[in-house]
Amino acid sequence: MRPWARIADLMARAPADAIGVKLSTPKRGCSGLAYSVDYVTEAKPFDERIDTPGGTLFVDGGSILYLIGSTMDWVEDDFTAGFVFQNPNAKGACGCGESFTV
Repeated sequence: MRPWARIADLMARAPADAIGVKLSTPKRGCSGLAYSVDYVTEAKPFDERIDTPGGTLFVDGGSILYLIGSTMDWVEDDFTAGFVFQNPNAKGACGCGESFTV
């Protein structure tokens, strides 16, 4: 499944007030930052808006510098399913893969 197809799937199940999904990098985990994809009900002034075939993806304005040049994919295997990020800005990651550092 392509990431935009997963966004379409998420939007099909979204609360009525959701206008898209938002990618952010909150402080979390042992390395400092983590990836988070959540429903969003309003765009913030510095958010980046990306219209995909599956719906609207917003990138948190405070996370953009951490994500420049990154790619996002959706991966499913026998054990897990989730968005996977290739981030050239990440200098390291924790052992469990939950968080990263820049």
